[in-house]
Amino acid sequence: MGFLLRLLVNALALYLLTRVYGGVSFAPGADVVSVVLAALVMGIVNALIRPVLLLLSMPVNVLTLGLFTLVVNGVVLWLVAAVTALNVAGFGAAIVGALLLTVISWVLDAVLGVAGLDGDRT
Repeated sequence: MGFLLRLLVNALALYLLTRVYGGVSFAPGADVVSVVLAALVMGIVNALIRPVLLLLSMPVNVLTLGLFTLVVNGVVLWLVAAVTALNVAGFGAAIVGALLLTVISWVLDAVLGVAGLDGDRT
């Protein structure tokens, strides 16, 4: 149940991102399945590719005091857009979109935690 809830929260966060920020959108005619599929791909990329990117960029990340993580998150969003119905206007839009997606996901997680729907993750 936790995986399904996390997938739906990520799908909602992606959808809200496309409503809030014009640099990231879904292809015309995209339906709920496309949004959920993009969230699933985002989860897979975050679990498999993002740690490798963070490890490879560790020296630059240390020099920039962690700010290079924003670039890595932008690359992840751009990769997801390359294989799903998600459209990103450019690399700068991917970085801003990843930053906004982080904030939206954080707010949704906080709302679920207050509502008691997070499965008591501590």
